[in-house]
Amino acid sequence: MSTETAQSIPEEVIRRLIDQAFQEDIGNGDVTTDAIVDEYAQAEACWKAKDEGIVAGLEIARQVFERLDPQLEWKPETKEGQRVSAGSILTVMQGATRALLTAERIALNIVQRMSGIATRTRQYVAAVGELDTVILDTRKTAPGLRLLDKYAVKTGGGQNHRMGLYDLAMIKDNHIIAAGGIAEAVEKVRRYAPGLDVEVETTTLRQVEEALGAEADIIMLDNMSNKLMQKAVKKINGRAKTEASGNITLHTVREVAETGVDYVSVGALTHSVEAFDISQTLQQLK
Repeated sequence: MSTETAQSIPEEVIRRLIDQAFQEDIGNGDVTTDAIVDEYAQAEACWKAKDEGIVAGLEIARQVFERLDPQLEWKPETKEGQRVSAGSILTVMQGATRALLTAERIALNIVQRMSGIATRTRQYVAAVGELDTVILDTRKTAPGLRLLDKYAVKTGGGQNHRMGLYDLAMIKDNHIIAAGGIAEAVEKVRRYAPGLDVEVETTTLRQVEEALGAEADIIMLDNMSNKLMQKAVKKINGRAKTEASGNITLHTVREVAETGVDYVSVGALTHSVEAFDISQTLQQLK
């Protein structure tokens, strides 16, 4: 898999994300808050979890609030990657009331999405349990949020697949058609990008044999039955890494992992996110 991970997100990426979020949500100003709240008013805000799951993205939320109030006091009561129960306090902050209200939705959107991804990922990792199979994400991320989505997967205990089209060559069905075959496709990629790992998508045992003959580094077993995957894993016999893919759910991932595949990739970790519910409560300070 990709050697580049989303363990840490570059500061410029976070700044750019916050810039864009402020532009689309605040624009020329928060008319409601600015009309109601005195410019110098101070308040305390508390974030409380309304779900059980894994927390991710708190540091980014802090930077969102600090963009409007650099003097904000941020007092987290949970750690990144920590499992929390409903009712748990995630963080308490004190600062300008206007900043706490205006930045609330942007910060919550980020943390709720990232925590939802981390929570779902942890569920898949737990389902696989003691097996050696690794849960992977995919490129099915929200445009502009890939590094955040993939960071959240790591926080939940999964691993990142390729970060983009540039760090792993994945030869899919249409590439095979365009190249004239698996062997031809692999050979062209090896010539164009020597040293880069090559993965080949297969749907039949014959294609698995062709991918082995072409010395692919990773062979994807796409939408295969568990019985067929078992045969494919036995045929590959460690000569390439194996990845199961294709509509794998939380209810089926254990059986898929038991076929002996090295990786299971799950698009639903990031393309069908269920937001982790968090509430913000404000208390005006004198």
